[in-house]
Amino acid sequence: MKVDHNFFPQVKDRFPLIYLEKGRLEVDDSSVKWIDCDCNVIYIPAATISAIFLGPGTSVTHEASKVLASCNCNLCWVGEDCLHSIAVSVSPTHDSRGMQKQCEYAFHAEKSLEVARKLFAYRIKDVDLSAKSLQELMGLEGSRVKELYRLKALQYDVPWHGRSYVPGKFSKSDVINRRLTQFNAFLYGLVTSTIISMGYSPYIGFIHKGSPLPLTYDLADLYKENLCIDLAFSWSVKYRSEERSTIVSAFIERCIETDVLNVMQKDLAYIME
Repeated sequence: MKVDHNFFPQVKDRFPLIYLEKGRLEVDDSSVKWIDCDCNVIYIPAATISAIFLGPGTSVTHEASKVLASCNCNLCWVGEDCLHSIAVSVSPTHDSRGMQKQCEYAFHAEKSLEVARKLFAYRIKDVDLSAKSLQELMGLEGSRVKELYRLKALQYDVPWHGRSYVPGKFSKSDVINRRLTQFNAFLYGLVTSTIISMGYSPYIGFIHKGSPLPLTYDLADLYKENLCIDLAFSWSVKYRSEERSTIVSAFIERCIETDVLNVMQKDLAYIME
């Protein structure tokens, strides 16, 4: 029997992600298995997972990469402490119609602006956006985000001195900024994986221009309030832990609570319709 992507669960029905570090991904009898640094073996149901995040000290065999690609489970390489997404595997898709439509919209000025307005409409409420330029929309969004940070600080009664992250000096940031950086990295990886799985390109965006993953950043901004900002501010009150496993688990739990993969699939389909 020929098996294609239609055989496997859709994005919305999958587990968001798993994070692995210090070990090796291999294949045993067509099953993907993880061998950690203590030689413990864990079999991974790759067809039911949206993405596997590989941290420092990991390796993956050619056969494992092939099996993961065949079941549309993307690999995302992340840096130490999950600070940033380094790379994402691109699984082959059987249909390029979505990407063709994406290119048609992106390279037509009016259509591109219309898609951008759709994206901003998710976040900017009670404002007529129909005549706004991209620069005006970005200005409104910048003001909204600054106010959101201020309100979250008041809600959780924590000090807030602005968003800041200096590359290479992660530990110098306050706890909220550290969590924001880590949760953003996870969100970017998850969004990129979803975009690729649905047959679109993360490299062609409508708001962000010239950045490494424009569509990823465009789409991720729809979910940052719940998955990153609220979680980061609440962290300093509820958790206070710096353990990586706890940080990852909290992000995954919030993804499941908000049913983000299902929401993301619907949002991307609406934006590209």
